[in-house]
Amino acid sequence: MQIKAFIFDVDGTIADTEEAHRIAFNQAFELHGLGWHWGAAAYRQLLDVAGGKERICSYLDALPMPDAERARIRSRVRDIHLDKTRFYSLAIKDGGVPLRAGVARLFDEALSRGCKLAIASTATAGSISALLHSTCGPTGLDMFTVIACGDQVACKKPAPDIYQLALRRLGIAPEQAVAFEDSGNGLRAATAAGLRTVVTPCFWTEGHDFGDAALVLPHLGGPDVPLPGEPGRQLHGAPWLTCEEVERMAARHAAVAMQ
Repeated sequence: MQIKAFIFDVDGTIADTEEAHRIAFNQAFELHGLGWHWGAAAYRQLLDVAGGKERICSYLDALPMPDAERARIRSRVRDIHLDKTRFYSLAIKDGGVPLRAGVARLFDEALSRGCKLAIASTATAGSISALLHSTCGPTGLDMFTVIACGDQVACKKPAPDIYQLALRRLGIAPEQAVAFEDSGNGLRAATAAGLRTVVTPCFWTEGHDFGDAALVLPHLGGPDVPLPGEPGRQLHGAPWLTCEEVERMAARHAAVAMQ
């Protein structure tokens, strides 16, 4: 089965960015005099809420405070999040957050085969641009035919809206693409859009339910970072995920769906 596009989530999937995001949130909270601090354990739970502004609002709604004070802070959420994005962009500008293992290799392999790359992320356009510029260079954005961002849809993951938007802009059917995710919310969004999904969990998403994934791997792998036990455990051709392997996976799942 020919796959025409790979659609990637960004945070946690392309790069393990969440610690940089967490620190940037705390810097923004300090700048705005909120007295909030999100530790790693708390932030791991907050990641169940998709979208940075939504995450702030969810946290705010759970705090005991007068309604007037809650309304005052809520009116500043957009500005708080803009400052958070600025701090995040500064943090990753010098390449401090690298791509996850195998991501650059799979990008290159897909493009060389004429397979399009797309992004479907709840992150802001600014955060995505900063990450791709720092990890892939000044032309990083140009590798992607479509970049669908969280603010472009009414409902964020786990709703399928962002993947449906990416598919519409690509002009292809779900069976002609494969999604790449790291979280349970992302997997649910991609699956609801009809996409077969490869999941590579990270520290922040370990323990999520990935039962509906077509394939779950610790990372995408490569000649310098082969996947343990592969080929043989889940992969057939090499100890890393190749485009041929993705097409075989898609064909297997299509055959099962037709039974």
